[in-house]
Amino acid sequence: MLDIVNDILWGKVLIALLVAVGIGFTLFSRFVQFRYFGRMFRILSASQAFKRDKHGHLSSFQALVLSVAGRVGGGNIAGVAVAITLGGPGAIFWMWVIGLMGMATSYLECTLAQAYKTAEPDGTYRGGPAYYISKGLGSQWKWLASLYSVLLLITFGFGFTALQSYAVATSFGDAFGVPVFYTGIGLALVVGLIIFGGVKRIARVAEVLVPVMAGGYLLIAIVVLALNLPRIPDAILLIVNSAFGLEPAIGGGIGAAILMGVKRGLFSNEAGLGSAPNVAAVAYVPHPANQGIVQAFSVFIDTMIICSATAFIILLSGVYDPAAGAEVNGVALTQASLADHVGEWGRSFVSIALLLFGFSTILYNYYLGENSLNFFSNQNQLLFNIFRVAVIGLCTWGAITDLGTVFAFADVTMGFLALANLVALIMLIKPGLRFMRDFDDQIKAGIEQPIFDASKFTDLDIDPAAWDIEPEDLQRVQRTQAASPPSN
Repeated sequence: MLDIVNDILWGKVLIALLVAVGIGFTLFSRFVQFRYFGRMFRILSASQAFKRDKHGHLSSFQALVLSVAGRVGGGNIAGVAVAITLGGPGAIFWMWVIGLMGMATSYLECTLAQAYKTAEPDGTYRGGPAYYISKGLGSQWKWLASLYSVLLLITFGFGFTALQSYAVATSFGDAFGVPVFYTGIGLALVVGLIIFGGVKRIARVAEVLVPVMAGGYLLIAIVVLALNLPRIPDAILLIVNSAFGLEPAIGGGIGAAILMGVKRGLFSNEAGLGSAPNVAAVAYVPHPANQGIVQAFSVFIDTMIICSATAFIILLSGVYDPAAGAEVNGVALTQASLADHVGEWGRSFVSIALLLFGFSTILYNYYLGENSLNFFSNQNQLLFNIFRVAVIGLCTWGAITDLGTVFAFADVTMGFLALANLVALIMLIKPGLRFMRDFDDQIKAGIEQPIFDASKFTDLDIDPAAWDIEPEDLQRVQRTQAASPPSN
């Protein structure tokens, strides 16, 4: 029954909706993800004026690395290998396409999350789909916001936390012979030390961990590319030709290439699922579009950079034959491919990368679960602590349990989670475009760093307290703007 529901949700309904929203908002926004691609880097640089400070705010960069911690996971290592095995090399091309369109979807949902966020007494913010559904669509849609929060808690807070623990423990056991129980215990202890510090401690850990883990994985990918420099054009040609059925490759032809590329791309970058907006809302930024632009960049990092790194590691190896496939699948294919390039230590490197990716995703999943609980019971520390203990227990239980049924169930709840979010995004495209145009108009007027004035949106349920910019930060922005020439 779970398989049937999964096939309907992911094989038909969600793929159509996710692609439609991605392409639709790309057109409505005049290709916002490309128009402001260069600005992504300027925003991150300028966010030093809005860094974590004495007021307890979290910076735009910290929110970015938190979302990258969640987006970058097993799907970037094992998921890409599955896509190539079942859909052929052409699946990577369609993964790229869906990633570029998903950047627009991520921009929309994360801009909305910022605009409708609420201020907390401790200097942080809360927001996400549950908040922009209830505040943006009105009280008559509160039921949808509540349903979304329940699904978020079940899917990410519980289901995917156990699944990540299982993936980390089994991979580590295969590579180093460590019993899964001990890995689960170790993981539970470290996770517990971090999550009891709340979102600020999670952000500080992610700020260090994510650049190290992503940078290390990219570094080994660059080494592989350097070792195979003359063969890179052939690999790119293979990907493009296979995407359009012009290359005899195993995997079911062009239809399978499109299906697997779209599915794996969406599963990996999470654009449209509504998970990343929960994290995007915590950033202290001068305008909602700032974080929308930055979060679009996180989709680019996940799909266009990390997933592509895995794809080239596999396609440039002697393990995968486009005409015959490979004898191994999933993470084993990635491990065998890297070992073919750099020696047997490559297998251990992939296991360590998977450990770091899985660990960071568990922290991200915890925060999503906490945010869903906060929607029902604002800042209830007792409830948070009970959930933290449950997450610690799941880290141990997940490591030693066969989670086939849990995985199928989490897939179904994630499907309904995405469905609820996509319905809301379609209904909130109009205010999303309003926020974007406010940003665009200020840029056209020569304002280097647009400032969000909540008083201009009194017809919307915006929390003015969430848009109070600290005086010293406002002065820094104004001095920067006075010293900088207008730019587009």
